[in-house]
Amino acid sequence: MNVAIRRLGFIGNYLPVLFGLGVVLMLFGGAMLIPLTVSLILNDAALLAYDEAFAITVISGTALWFVARSGSHELKVRDGYLLVTVVWMTVPAFAALPFMIYFPALSFTDAYFEAMAGLTTTGATVLTGLDQLPPSILIWRGLLQWIGGMGIIVLFVAILPMLGVGGRQLYKAETPGPIKELGLTPRIGATAKRLWLLYAGITLICILSYRLAGMSWLDAVVHSFTTMSLGGFSTHDESFAFFNSPLIESVAIVFMLISGMNFATHYLALLKRSAEPYRQDWEARWFLTTMIASSLGVAAFLWLSAVYPNFSTALRYAAFNVISIGTTTGYASTDYSLWPMFAPVLMLLLCATASSAGSTGGGIKMIRTQLLVLQSWREMVKLLHPNALVPVRIQGHVVPNQIVFAVLAFMSLYGASIIVLTMVLLASGLDFVTAFSAVVACITSTGPGLNQVGPATTYASLSDVQTWVLSVAMLLGRLEIFTVMVVFTPAFWRK
Repeated sequence: MNVAIRRLGFIGNYLPVLFGLGVVLMLFGGAMLIPLTVSLILNDAALLAYDEAFAITVISGTALWFVARSGSHELKVRDGYLLVTVVWMTVPAFAALPFMIYFPALSFTDAYFEAMAGLTTTGATVLTGLDQLPPSILIWRGLLQWIGGMGIIVLFVAILPMLGVGGRQLYKAETPGPIKELGLTPRIGATAKRLWLLYAGITLICILSYRLAGMSWLDAVVHSFTTMSLGGFSTHDESFAFFNSPLIESVAIVFMLISGMNFATHYLALLKRSAEPYRQDWEARWFLTTMIASSLGVAAFLWLSAVYPNFSTALRYAAFNVISIGTTTGYASTDYSLWPMFAPVLMLLLCATASSAGSTGGGIKMIRTQLLVLQSWREMVKLLHPNALVPVRIQGHVVPNQIVFAVLAFMSLYGASIIVLTMVLLASGLDFVTAFSAVVACITSTGPGLNQVGPATTYASLSDVQTWVLSVAMLLGRLEIFTVMVVFTPAFWRK
């Protein structure tokens, strides 16, 4: 069989990609055993949704693995980009199976959208009646976001090298941030393992914190998954408004801020048992400063606008919702779309710019925002002093021009993607506020937008075309534009 495939030429060239996809699907199918076990223990109504989905996913992965098993498993750079894109387009289809089996009336389009929103940690949803759903379905939604938070590929590069599939190409293609070559260890597999252990450890602390703050064990587990991933899926239709607890909101704020910073910084701080890595991380300082200043500013604005009777109440709601949206989590403790328009628009701006590279957040990342500001300043200085050498520096280090130019290209493409996708939604019949906010919320992995897709509603009212457009937006945002678009260029497919 493998000889026949190689004779086809084209397919034979991509045996490493097929092999890698097969391994990912087999391992992903294993993740379905978690909600399956929960369903067995609790005897909830979704039991059949997982055994069928598990069988389909594992059999599909095994078939791909079997077909490509005797080929070369070494991934080239081009293979890495293709595998990452194919994985993120394919896995949501299998992740959608439990939803489709449990909800017979749910279309494939909506099920795929829900799964994509989970794995990309976007948090946009088409489901209602969350309070009545079986616990295993809620666990599955939260688990999808937890897996996607650090990245499916980063998880599997800790395992794939043992199976003969190289990891560095995958890590470079999937990991967010403009400087991807900065590793914690020379071996990328060891780096991924350590980051995942840290991620899991903080998640456990988050679970215990939520439980002590008053959540049930189910709520604590699911919300810890979706807090650490900055995903935003909840177990209740009202999201955090259901709890109406300042203590629970405070726990969420702390862990959202932790997850909004570079996990490499957390790792180094733990390794050195010192806060010095945080002081040295300029991006983390700007991130925290932006979050705190924005929360105080929005609180003062809401108080002065008489939305809330006193500053303390305004601060409570402003801090939670600003940090939730600014970190691209997407929880809501109130319908902030009813606030004066300045506040929700500012929050949309924050979700596009505030999170750190190496965090589980989406958007263009704070370091790119900093580089854009520094480059703009350099251009203004050169207008006054054309012959001056004005390097761009971050933390005392000169940033190479090729990185600055790459960031400018990324920002241009990011903005163009938002414009094009918004225009497509406008052509489909959506109003401007809904279309624009939905695209921004999906491409930045935030979730709730404004108007028709606001925090008090879902995406269920959108047409199939509109839903697929936003699924594309989630994919582009999660893989940071270039990884996906490069696969669709003619040059990519030339030998």
